[in-house]
Amino acid sequence: MNERVVIVEDGVVAGNAYDKYGTRNPLARAMVSGFLETLRKLVQATGAREVHEVGCGEGHLSVRLARQGLKVRGSDFSRQVVEQARRNAQAAGVDITFQAASIYDLRPPEAAAELVICCEVLEHLPEPDRALEILASLARPHLIVSVPREPVWRMLNLVRGKYWRQWGNTPGHLNHWSKPAFLSFLSRRLEIVESCSPFPWTMARCRSRQQDVREHH
Repeated sequence: MNERVVIVEDGVVAGNAYDKYGTRNPLARAMVSGFLETLRKLVQATGAREVHEVGCGEGHLSVRLARQGLKVRGSDFSRQVVEQARRNAQAAGVDITFQAASIYDLRPPEAAAELVICCEVLEHLPEPDRALEILASLARPHLIVSVPREPVWRMLNLVRGKYWRQWGNTPGHLNHWSKPAFLSFLSRRLEIVESCSPFPWTMARCRSRQQDVREHH
């Protein structure tokens, strides 16, 4: 996959360490294609028409979702990548509202959505439990979330000769979950409806338990 200059903002790695959406490597393209197809099916299964992508990065997924006819908004803590997301959406000719905001600062009802998507974000966060609580509060009621599957992810980095000094750890990855560990983490606050393993990621479609509480009040 194409390596790129890593953006560090406020001491945190922002965006993608490599251009997985623009890579020409056939193996990497096949893996990303599997990721995107799995995400498409999970989004379709929710029946949602409104999406908030939390941690949208450069907006690649948001653009794809908008092209599928969904009403999309995105947020990311990095002002730099949000500006890039806006440029990407404009170039693609889709209408998406992007906001520079930390996941820790998002609150309902302003940031809530029928479907919240948070892909390739939680592994970067110093407080993943707090972030998960916030995501659960925003999902009305659906949440789709993904992380790299460990230790497979780091092994693949080592195989391609990257990040040897970090034992294959991608810059900015603070948290490392196997599939069982990640599903256990999610189940603390969410009902897991469906889990998938597009290689080398773990992806899950969840339902917020907080929605059930809201419906009874």
